[in-house]
Amino acid sequence: MLTLPDPIIVVLTTFAPLFSRPVFENLLVVTVGSILTPGRRTVTAALRVMGLSECPCFHNFHRVFSRAHWSGLEAARLLLLALVAAFAPEGPLVVGIDETLERRQGEKIKKKAVYHDAVRSSKSFFVKSTGLRWIVLMLLAPVPWAGRVWALPFFCALACSRRYDQKRGRRHKTLSDWAGQMVACIRRWLPDRQIVVVADSAYAVMKFLDRCRKLDRPVTVVTRFRLDAALYDFAPAPTGKRGRPREKGDRLPTLMQVLFDPKTCWQTFRVTRWYSQHEREVEMVTGTCLWYHPGSPVIPLRWVLIRDPKGKFKSQALICTDLDASPEQIIAWFVQRWQLETTFEEVRAHLGVETQRQWSDLAIERQTPALLALFSVVVLLAKPYIERAGIRVRRAAWYPKRTATFSDTLALVRFHLWRETNISTSPPEMDRDEITLRLLDRMTDALCYAA
Repeated sequence: MLTLPDPIIVVLTTFAPLFSRPVFENLLVVTVGSILTPGRRTVTAALRVMGLSECPCFHNFHRVFSRAHWSGLEAARLLLLALVAAFAPEGPLVVGIDETLERRQGEKIKKKAVYHDAVRSSKSFFVKSTGLRWIVLMLLAPVPWAGRVWALPFFCALACSRRYDQKRGRRHKTLSDWAGQMVACIRRWLPDRQIVVVADSAYAVMKFLDRCRKLDRPVTVVTRFRLDAALYDFAPAPTGKRGRPREKGDRLPTLMQVLFDPKTCWQTFRVTRWYSQHEREVEMVTGTCLWYHPGSPVIPLRWVLIRDPKGKFKSQALICTDLDASPEQIIAWFVQRWQLETTFEEVRAHLGVETQRQWSDLAIERQTPALLALFSVVVLLAKPYIERAGIRVRRAAWYPKRTATFSDTLALVRFHLWRETNISTSPPEMDRDEITLRLLDRMTDALCYAA
């Protein structure tokens, strides 16, 4: 039986009700092994680092993902509740949604397709890659020891291509369809909290916005918006005449026209944290209107038009389904979306996303969400240790960073696992060679920070 430190056991046993006892014990081994091992995050790599390379029942650990009966949806719910209790116990819950491409090849990966690879593309160079497209929900919450907001993944869905669904005679679900179902889930899991969903322009879809605002307790959505959309004034009061009441008022100028109109009155606003910068002064103008298109639901929204007085970034428009939200709050919510991109980079660099290898359909649909969720699990595991003794920030002459990053957090968890976990399988009667404490510290540092 694997022996773990008490603070780590407290976090991991949150998920114990989802599994039978043998499966949960195997899951603990795979989870700890995935945290400790560098390089590829395969099940066999996790077994090697745990000293189980000679285990004849290695297939039981593979079956945690390929055959065992447990609910990924329920695991997402438990992880979200744990994250909310630890990092967002009060106030609005800001949730980011975005999709990422897991580059994968192989004949047995049935749901792979060719997609636009946003990471490898640029404004002048369009790149396509083969892989799996995942829609990921992340909790955007301040992490005390980092001094900023982190994006903590908790819920993933595999969005298949239209061609895959057509070949199997299934109704194709778009990104906005998946997003609507996922947001409805978190609304059901947290019925009493105010939820704000932050998304890119791919989710500025009337059907998605209408579904979120018509939930029993509406979910606020903030997205980037196109500048040439048809906007209208609110419908006038009914006149009492016969006939269908009007859905909209007069046509309003597009946001593109507002942007270049010399009569537009711009307000100066200083954003506390603008993407990767600490502060940024921007100019903005705001208003309320209806977004209307024949055959689609009518969406009331507040729009915010932003431009840079220095002309260093392209002007952009944001929309919010909460008409009472202030433009300053809308901007503050939206700029947190950049942390999603940071998390996608971190899970590839430090947790081995895209390096796992499995061929079972069920294992493919489970292991990638598990590695993404491992980012949040590591943060939860580190929290009690940091509250008790702080965290060491790895610095160098060429990298004088001041606050902890995810690599420091992962190193802290690895340090306590290496020091306190009983994973040794060496015979007790062995010759021992003494090493210096300085050399041991260097070896520990290399192991803890290995990617």
